[in-house]
Amino acid sequence: MTIAIFLGALLAAMAIGIPIAYALLATGVALMWHQDMFDAQILAQNLVNGADSFPLLAVPLFMLAGEIMNAGGLSRRILNLALTLVGHYRGGLGYVAVLAACLMAALSGSAVADAAALSALLLPMMARAGHDPARAGGLIASASVIAPIIPPSIAFIIFGVAGNVSVSKLFMAGIVPGLLMGAAIALAWAWVSRREQVPVPPRASRAQQLAALRESLWALALPVIVLVGLKMGVFTPTEAAAVAAVYAFFVATFVYRELNFRQLVALFESAARTTAVVMFLIAAAMVSAWLITVADIPGQVTRLLEPLLGSPTLLLIAIMLLVIAVGTAMDMTPTILILTPVLVPVVKAAGIDPVYFGVLFIMNNAIGLVTPPVGTVLNVVAGVGRMSMDQVTRGVVPFMVAQFGVMFLLVLCPWIVMVPARWLSG
Repeated sequence: MTIAIFLGALLAAMAIGIPIAYALLATGVALMWHQDMFDAQILAQNLVNGADSFPLLAVPLFMLAGEIMNAGGLSRRILNLALTLVGHYRGGLGYVAVLAACLMAALSGSAVADAAALSALLLPMMARAGHDPARAGGLIASASVIAPIIPPSIAFIIFGVAGNVSVSKLFMAGIVPGLLMGAAIALAWAWVSRREQVPVPPRASRAQQLAALRESLWALALPVIVLVGLKMGVFTPTEAAAVAAVYAFFVATFVYRELNFRQLVALFESAARTTAVVMFLIAAAMVSAWLITVADIPGQVTRLLEPLLGSPTLLLIAIMLLVIAVGTAMDMTPTILILTPVLVPVVKAAGIDPVYFGVLFIMNNAIGLVTPPVGTVLNVVAGVGRMSMDQVTRGVVPFMVAQFGVMFLLVLCPWIVMVPARWLSG
């Protein structure tokens, strides 16, 4: 009965158009009435405590770092480096998109930010070269969702806080799966672009490659600093976010000199607006998460899934199919916040490592960003590229299939995630 009330209240609130944060609060009130424990003071206290978290301080800092990178020339230099390295192959601009997405993922951690930057810079180039705009848009959209998987990842921070899982271990566990996803997208691009009669651009000279590498060294140093610092225990993920923001500001302002102090106001405003939306959503979700625990919904779900607890692989397949279905109708952050408190106790009861589950869960949610009809990243690419949603959706299908293939491969072969994760975590 409790599960029915939770789902019914949430779905009913969303069906009548209530924003997801307020829908979560309404769900919390419904659960409190059902438990006969309604108290506005408890509601307000949990709402405040939900956002009062030191690890969550990394979210606005990484968002600010991403804004500075895009405005300060770091992202453009990364793209130029990828262009000189792989742009001369057949379909080379597609490989540039994948390589640039992997490199930029290690800078921003935001799929939407990467999608906007890559679409603005690469889509016109790919269209002029003769590539199908819909296919190029689908490629860029699918490559952009690598950002939540390769650290530093805002999605991993939110999952770690909601599920009480080590964010540092999640960061390290996401490196190999993110690179595998990039490789799968590149293979899919090689397959779909083989029929296109697009002239092969000239190969960049060694001097041009070295010049591009030299120009991008300051940008490339950022993920190295973050990952080495986390592995060596120099700083926590939250402190790493602060380092990333300060470093990006220093490079953009004093090294590349493409950012001045007057532009900072607009960047701070943009990062603050995005952060306010995310943090209010997290705070509202923490109210529901507390009531989910009090009402023992994880225990009830565990009992419902008891036949699958003896087979972790079957349980993971069932959960992944559930998340795929949810991802078609809901954005990434609310999905993480709603399902994490329910699913993490279930996978722990089945003996599944929560770090391993977190990687699969975030990967599935990331792919949901390019799954119609919601597909936040699809909307961004369509808007920037001035294409219809139908065009981008048609173009993204082969790459989305490749991404799901990687995800289910990791479900069947957990060692692909856990062996490198344990080595990287020391």
